[in-house]
Amino acid sequence: MLQINELHAGVENKKILKGVNLEIKPGEIHAIMGPNGSGKSTLSSVISGNENFEVTKGSVKFLDENISELGPEERAHKGIFLSFQYPVEIPGVSVTNFIKTAINENRKAQGLEDMPASEMLKLIKSKADLLEIDRKFLSRSLNEGFSGGEKKRNEIFQMAMLDPKLAILDETDSGLDIDALKIVANGVNKLKSKDNAVIVITHYQRLLDYIVPDFVHVLIDGKIVKSGTKELAYELEAKGYDWIKEELVS
Repeated sequence: MLQINELHAGVENKKILKGVNLEIKPGEIHAIMGPNGSGKSTLSSVISGNENFEVTKGSVKFLDENISELGPEERAHKGIFLSFQYPVEIPGVSVTNFIKTAINENRKAQGLEDMPASEMLKLIKSKADLLEIDRKFLSRSLNEGFSGGEKKRNEIFQMAMLDPKLAILDETDSGLDIDALKIVANGVNKLKSKDNAVIVITHYQRLLDYIVPDFVHVLIDGKIVKSGTKELAYELEAKGYDWIKEELVS
């Protein structure tokens, strides 16, 4: 599904990614961990097409297509979804109206007409019920006055509605209490299928108690330096990152 080969990228002449290689197949969950400044959020930004970052070498392929030259909207239309660490507020635009617009823009990109209102309402109801979301929540202005947990629940709802092929959760556990963390994890687990894939970018092992990854990758200084199973995340929690750095030097 996603093939990243020798990816080098940075911002304002600062090199951040220095040769990332990664392959993700349908049905898989990959966790990317690493210390601050290692390039985790840069990697998610480059995959999703953030134009503030410049790719200087390597390639990003999605569904066997080189998407390196595509903008973020085009990548979204192809099925890449990014859950932001700090979602923006849009006063006056309800959660429901925002998601209706996003879905119909996707349909337009595929040459389809807008989704009929009755079909849209049925879809909204089914996804809200699946994620245990109160219908009153959907009439509120997007992220305005939302708690951290509500913002994350809203992003998981957007993910459910858009049904992406690849979902990237960029430090979605940042600042969440345990209840909000369970809400996010529960939504991700309910939406996982053999046809989609998830990248979870996190500092902490605790999220991986609820979203169990197939693979864990450690990103240090712009490179994936170690990969393993969920047990690697437990090792990082217990020992930190210094032991990996020492391995690299020795």
